[in-house]
This record gives sequence, structure tokens and C-alpha cells, in this order.
Amino acid sequence: LFFATSVTENPFLSLTYAPALEALGEDYYDIVAAADFPRHNLRFRNDALLPRLGLQPKTVDDFDFIEAFGQFQQRSPLLALRYHGYQFGDYNSMLGDGRGFLYGQVRGTDGILYDFGTKGSGTTPYSRNGDGRLTLKGGVREILAAEALHALGVNTSRCLSLVETGERLWRGDEPSPTRSSVMVRFSQSHIRFGTFERLHYLGRGDLMQPLLDHVIEIYYAHLLTLQDPQERYGQFYAELVQRVAQLAAQWMSVGFCHAVLNTDNMAITGESFDYGPYAFMDEFDPRFTAAYFDYGRRYSYGNQPRVCEWNLGMLQKPLRLIMNAEALETGLAPYREHYYNAYRQRMLAKLGFEDLLPELGDELLRLTLELLEKNHVSYHNFFTGLTEQFSEQWCHGPEQILQATANNSDDDAATLLEAWRLHYHTCLTTLSAADVLQVGRCLQQSNPVIVLLRPEIEAIWEPIVAEDNWQPFYELLAKVQQPFNKG
Repeated sequence: LFFATSVTENPFLSLTYAPALEALGEDYYDIVAAADFPRHNLRFRNDALLPRLGLQPKTVDDFDFIEAFGQFQQRSPLLALRYHGYQFGDYNSMLGDGRGFLYGQVRGTDGILYDFGTKGSGTTPYSRNGDGRLTLKGGVREILAAEALHALGVNTSRCLSLVETGERLWRGDEPSPTRSSVMVRFSQSHIRFGTFERLHYLGRGDLMQPLLDHVIEIYYAHLLTLQDPQERYGQFYAELVQRVAQLAAQWMSVGFCHAVLNTDNMAITGESFDYGPYAFMDEFDPRFTAAYFDYGRRYSYGNQPRVCEWNLGMLQKPLRLIMNAEALETGLAPYREHYYNAYRQRMLAKLGFEDLLPELGDELLRLTLELLEKNHVSYHNFFTGLTEQFSEQWCHGPEQILQATANNSDDDAATLLEAWRLHYHTCLTTLSAADVLQVGRCLQQSNPVIVLLRPEIEAIWEPIVAEDNWQPFYELLAKVQQPFNKG
């Protein structure tokens, strides 16, 4: 007797892939092929994302990741999106997915359509003489950034997998030759501001409306109840403005500098993605700039809210092909109010307050930023110290607030700190005894114990380079995924 042997199918290849973007047609993308890599070592798998795909980690083995996201076996065409963008303020029409593609789209168990987008998967028509590859260090850095930001409450893409691919790459910003990798990014959309800007550049208003209708249908479906298309479009833009304002506030509150906020790095869903030369700021400095090549500090930490507003303004150019200009201006007008309200709420939480009277909260925020900037204080250490030193006894007098910090301050710093302590005490006196207890809990829930600063990243990279030791990376990753855990 002969018995047929059953081979368990790769669960990633068994997912139901939705041809949502593919259905728009080839005016928006090119069908491409993935590179063949000499080696496939799975270095990272994000098991936390699998349940969202209806998968359980124990049913997915490492080779399933490699087969789907290293060898790129697929169930749908691989699509390199076409887009343009403003890069450091100048328009660039020579862009597009140059080292990645849309692997597929899957409807999650939460009802959201998710994209699997690659980085480092080979050349495309938009590679511009590049090799289409991703350095291993670049992949490691993006995993850490995405997981850290997600844990801190930032609306961000995540990394699904990282496979080391066995090639030697030459880069000007890393010691070369350096190791290669391919990453799969898990995000809500592959569509960027620059996707629309390309259509404006080409004068293709006829392609604009199908794209915008697609975006609303997939990502702003609650607006489909509006019968008038112009009303739908206006509400879409107004909501995008609010989402981007909130995203900027999230970055600012956690001390994060994205570094390359070109319009091709702005998602139409208001989601943060594409982490290159990013950095979390140590010493508080609005001029802090993460990218060494940003000579004019266009994308400095303090400039991020304004740049996001500018990018939204540039998006109006293509949208005007099918939208009313007045509706666009109306949608953008409340950006700064949206931003400040979101930033104020997050910063007050870092100071221990769920809410305060407007005049008290605004003044506390002003005094805090003045104290941090003029004294060149470590942004994260200040809030960590506040969390560790907080006591219910602070209600009894300002002299008890941050007493250890005050005792170790020079005269200029002590003067600023004294004004801050007086106002902080005033804020505390407006609370009930139960609310004062909540201040301590709010501080602990809002201020991370671990912050992903550059030295921490370099410290885990050295063992990888020297002895292929990945344990320090996994240990740091576990910490940034639980940043409020003292253990």
C-alpha cells in the first residue's frame, strides 16, 4: 500500500490576499520580481503581530518566514509603487519604490487591511543605479525604532520579519563591506503623499479621483455615508490633517526625531514609517538633528510639527485637481490647534496630570520646556527623576518638590527650577487627595524606564559584527517593547 504524505502549507501563503491596490491598475505601480539571495538567516520574527493575521506563533516556523519573506514565494503580484515627493523642500520626480515592493495585502482579524511592504528586496525601475538592498544594521535599527515607538503609544508601522541575505554591501555611512538583509514592514497603507504628488506632476487628474476614492473606501470608510463626493473629500483631508498633527505630537512627546520627513515618507493614513537615520533625543534641544546630511536642520526635532504642516500644504496641490480649494484651506486651518491639544495632553501626562485647567496646564508646559531647554537637561532623565522622586507630601509645600534635584543645581538652574516648583505645587493644590495619588500612577505609566538612545543601539551592534552574537539585540528589544517595566 502507498500512502500520500501531506505537506503542511506555509500559513503565510495560505492567507487570503486582497488585490485592493492591484485593482487600481498599472498606472499606479509596476509589477516586479524579488532578488535571489545567496543565504537566508531569519534574525527577527514579530510573533506579536501573527494573531492579527489569524495565525498562532506556535503554528508558524522560521522557514515559513524565510519562504515567504526571504525567498518571496507569493500568491499575488509584487508591486513597486510609483510616487514622487518633496525631499528637503525640493521636488523630486525620480522616486518610487527603489528597493522594495508591496508583497501583499491581508485583512486582519480586527477588520483593518494591512500591507506587507518590503525593504531591501532588490532593484526596481526606480532604483536609480542603487543596488536595491538594505544593510543588516539598517534593518536592526528599524525594528528597534518601530517596536520602541509602538510601545510608547506612537501610531507606527511595525516590522514583521528580518532575514539576513548573505551579500556584501558598500555604503558611505557604514563601515564597508557591510552585511545585507531584507525586511518586511507591516503597515496600514503603502500609499504616500508622494503618490498623489506624482499625478499632479503628470497632470493626471483622471487618475487622482480613483486613487482618492480608493483611499477613502479602504482607510476612511466611515466617510462613505456622506453622499456628496466633495463633502467626503473635504472630510478626508480634514481628518488626515488631524491624524498628522497627532502623530507629530506623539513624536515630540517621546523625544523622537524622525530625520527624513520628505513627503514620500508621509503615509496617507497618518502613520509613522520608514526609519533611517532617526534618533531619540538625549539632552533637550529643539535644534537637535538626527541626520548628519540635514545641514540646514530642516528636519530637526523642534521643526517636525511645522514640517508636517508644510507637507500637508503641499498635498493640497494635487488634491486641487479634484477638490475645492476652500475646503482644503478649511481642513488645514485647525492643524496647529490639533497639534497643541494632543501635545499638551501627552506632556501633562508625563508631568503626572490627566488634565488641568487651561491656564494652569499651559503655564506648566511652558515652564517645563523653558527649564529643559535653558538648562540643557536630559529630556528623559528629567521625567524619570520626577517619577522616582514624586511624593504625596509635595502637596504640603513647593520646597519638597524635586528637592534632590534642587540641591544639586547651580544658581541659574535653581532659579528656573524654583519657578517651576512653585507652579507645580499650585497645580497639585487643585487636586483632591485621590487625584494626587493618581499623579504618581500617571507618572509611572507615562515615563519610560528604558529609552532607545544611540549608544544603546551601537552597544548591541558591536557583538553582532564581532562574533555574530544576537543576544544583546534580543535583550534590548525586549526592554524597549516593555519600556515602563522596571524589571
